[in-house]
Amino acid sequence: MQKISYRHLMAGAAFSALFTAIPAFAQTADTSAPAADEIEEIVVVGTAGAGTRRQDASFAVTTLSSDAITRAAPNSTADLLRTVPGVMAESSGGQNGANIFVRGYPSGGDAQFVTFQMAGTPIFAPPTLSFLENSQLIRLDETVERVEAVRGGTGSLFSAGQPGLTVNVVPRTGGATLKGFAKLSYTDFDEIRGDAWISGPLDDSTGFMVGGYYAQGNGIRDPRYRAEKGGQITANIHHDFDGRGSVEVYARYLNDRGQWLLPIPVVSDSNGKVRAYPGFDHGTGTLNGPDTQITTNVVGRTLNLSEGRGAKVINTGINFDYELVDGLRFRERTSYLGGNADTLGLVPVEAPTSAATMATRLGGAGSTLASLSYVNGGTAVAGGADAQVMRAGIWEVRKKISSFVTDSSLEWTAGNNKLTGGFYYTGFSSRDVWALGNQVLLAAEPNARLLNMTLTNGAGAQQTATLNGFSSGPAFQVRGFYQGSDYAFYAVDELQITPELRIDGGVRWQRHVIDATLSTSANGGTVNLDGNPNTLYDNSVTQLGENRFINYKDSAWSWTAGANYDFSREIGVFARYSRGNSFPQFDNLREASAVNIADGTGLAAVAKVDTYEAGLKLSTRFANLYATVFHNKFDGLATTTLINNVPVSSNGGAKATGVELEGVIRPFAGFSIAAAGTWLDASYRDFFTGNGAIDNTGNQVQRQPKWAWRVTPAYEVEIGGLKPAIFATLQYTGDRFSDPENNQVLPHFYQLDAGISVDINERVKLAVTGNNLTDELGLTEGNPRIIGGQGTGAILARPILGRSFRFSAAVSF
Repeated sequence: MQKISYRHLMAGAAFSALFTAIPAFAQTADTSAPAADEIEEIVVVGTAGAGTRRQDASFAVTTLSSDAITRAAPNSTADLLRTVPGVMAESSGGQNGANIFVRGYPSGGDAQFVTFQMAGTPIFAPPTLSFLENSQLIRLDETVERVEAVRGGTGSLFSAGQPGLTVNVVPRTGGATLKGFAKLSYTDFDEIRGDAWISGPLDDSTGFMVGGYYAQGNGIRDPRYRAEKGGQITANIHHDFDGRGSVEVYARYLNDRGQWLLPIPVVSDSNGKVRAYPGFDHGTGTLNGPDTQITTNVVGRTLNLSEGRGAKVINTGINFDYELVDGLRFRERTSYLGGNADTLGLVPVEAPTSAATMATRLGGAGSTLASLSYVNGGTAVAGGADAQVMRAGIWEVRKKISSFVTDSSLEWTAGNNKLTGGFYYTGFSSRDVWALGNQVLLAAEPNARLLNMTLTNGAGAQQTATLNGFSSGPAFQVRGFYQGSDYAFYAVDELQITPELRIDGGVRWQRHVIDATLSTSANGGTVNLDGNPNTLYDNSVTQLGENRFINYKDSAWSWTAGANYDFSREIGVFARYSRGNSFPQFDNLREASAVNIADGTGLAAVAKVDTYEAGLKLSTRFANLYATVFHNKFDGLATTTLINNVPVSSNGGAKATGVELEGVIRPFAGFSIAAAGTWLDASYRDFFTGNGAIDNTGNQVQRQPKWAWRVTPAYEVEIGGLKPAIFATLQYTGDRFSDPENNQVLPHFYQLDAGISVDINERVKLAVTGNNLTDELGLTEGNPRIIGGQGTGAILARPILGRSFRFSAAVSF
């Protein structure tokens, strides 16, 4: 094996304490297709022993180099996770607001079982809060050296104790040579972006790196205003202590926001086929437009939807690793994140319907349409009672967040045994201000225009249904200040019994504490602001109630045991059992009863995951294959969904059996075929929705298909000073359901992406990548704000983004 410097082994401190104890706990499949002579030298960094051959791994890790990330051409941070087996990532919500699902774990959305790390330390301790998941707090740019994603395994023991998926973003660090990079890219939907970084030495033992990106545009779903804007800058300094250890200090500032993309009208046929709604392009259409950009609701609150969904945060940290004496090593990793993560969006309520039907919905039985006109201009809407209209809510969610994490460990190595013990602590908070509801009446069209409607009720009285387009006021409000902390002790022991056989085991004890002061909607939405029953728009407004308090404490044990056996340097197998836990976060506890909080039941329950997994690893000069079979049992899911602006609970468990495959073949120089696939049989057990009214036992776990796969052929060749390359990815997503009741079908679809690049003298690179080249209409979500099916005809659903191209030119030195 080639000699690898300590600096390179510790670069980015990948996975930090998550694998601080077990050097062999990493199985990688780098789809960037390394050259043949590099296959034996791949090292997984950031483990307790500072690295290992991937062939010595004992559970599933997918590693994506910077080149692999470029070829994947992700539309967002979460979109990159499409490449990871066992993970279903939906990035159709835009740069932010992703839904990420893992290995059949039941979840209503967001990314409850996904933790993101920066340089080996969790970015924000809670994996998900309502309207905030970890991928919203970090962007992929050219300062990223690679991304590593671990599924299951020992994730429940180390770092944040995540039993699902842990994703570590490893930044570049400076070395002995001054290097730099700059790239300018432009899309066919008029987004412009610049990326740059520079790194190099400060002295013989110290290096630096600084870089980032800035971008702006309207987005592929163009609202006809500047909806996407912002950037990120990252810097670090890395110092080596004469081979005995290192210290790395880093800082990252993100200020970026984009349009929150939500379901749009599409048409579902009786045979289950889906097609575009007339006049509404499924790949580029959006309800957002100039009419709805800036509005003032019925309680006088003015909002600008160009603020969208994003984050303005700073993330700093330090990673310290030092060998105190021979065989005894100390590690400390600490980080802080603070800032704002707000969400403003236009949230559709129902599919398009006739103005006559809408008149009945707004005024009640017997009400008929008197007039329908545009808010801007006041002209009558063509079609009158037959005109197609719909409602959407203008939602505002403000979050001021903070998170402090520290992870300290000691590792002792004696002969063939390695023992590690550590302490993990995090303190985090969120100050929330919500105002949901605020529904507006819209024409059912792209860049929808606001409408005013008047009615005649059954008694012949005239009624005003809207005020400047608003048909209602705030329906669900929150004012809250949440504080939480977790502290955990963990220990793991690894024993190399023979050169071929290694066993390990570990335990973790964690304490979870939440304190909150909050106020939510009171009066049942019955306040009539002006006292006039014939002004319908303000007859059912909610107001905040009195403050109440939450005090929650609970603890749980996690553990794992595994074995790895290498038949040779090319073939190995592993087996593992693990128990993990997921504690309730702020939003569940907000809706939980006092009895639930006291007893740890219902929405205050601790979710428990038992996972059995085994794998085969094959690594040769011409091919790599990693196959993992797993079975997990999940108990204690507790979550809420807003149905008609009222939180509705879901509780229960699930079981799942699956197979994950990934690998690459290299039949001849320059050509490779990388592939990944998942078969998943996941179903609910003792799982109830609708506040316990609906038993979904036996139903397929929502949003996760039985089959998903992707194939990526790539070919590059060197011609003089040129190195052209061509690559493509065909991805299949199988049939699945948007809801636990399995009433909203999401049909299977294929997505084709491709690209071509040319390296010129290893200094200049020109490239073009295309996403969704066939402009496929693939659905990732139905209408999550109802219970039950949507029938046929016009429905609400969120399709994948339409066909797009990105052109780029880069220079490096």
